[in-house]
Amino acid sequence: MINPLSTLGDIAATGPETRGVLLRYQLDFCCGGRRSLADSCERAGVRLEQVIADLESASQRRPSPEDWQNRPLEEVIQHIMKRYHNPLPQQLEGLIAAAGKVERVHGEKSACPVGLTAHIRNIQGELMNHMAKEEHVLFPAILSGKRGEMLGGPVMVMMREHDAHGENLRRTRTLTRDFVPPPEACATWRTLYDELARLEKELMEHIHLENNILFPRALREN
Repeated sequence: MINPLSTLGDIAATGPETRGVLLRYQLDFCCGGRRSLADSCERAGVRLEQVIADLESASQRRPSPEDWQNRPLEEVIQHIMKRYHNPLPQQLEGLIAAAGKVERVHGEKSACPVGLTAHIRNIQGELMNHMAKEEHVLFPAILSGKRGEMLGGPVMVMMREHDAHGENLRRTRTLTRDFVPPPEACATWRTLYDELARLEKELMEHIHLENNILFPRALREN
């Protein structure tokens, strides 16, 4: 039974099936991971009972093998690097190229996401700077055995930057009208929106894994 007072972060940590439900209802389980399910549903204007029913249905599907709450922190970091950090630069370059093409070819159309290319370039700059700090400062500190208060400052900086990434995702949805292409959209335009939706999903999972699992464990473990 899903507890309405459970945090989105705790619910998201149970596996990709439940994260899919939270994404569908646009419930922010990364930056807003410490909010309760009930509070988040109220803020989003969605029916709590329906979300709970969908979450319970999702939780009955094939159990996910992931259990990052109990895996060594070294494995959590390795997973973050391999699954999220390493592919991101190429992914963003592809999005910038596609957005630039859409704006060049369709810029006069009312549905064209004017400003999207510049927005993605801004996301790229912020994410590259953010990941460099993690890879060269925070992750090495955790891997060297530092825990608790010694990590408080760097973790706080990373979480503030995660909040900014969340704002960027919301801006992306505004520019693309929730990733819904207009009827006249070409194949590049449609693919661009599909890939931006994938970026949103993966970035939210990435931030969730750090905000709600890696950072809290590193701060409390001895």
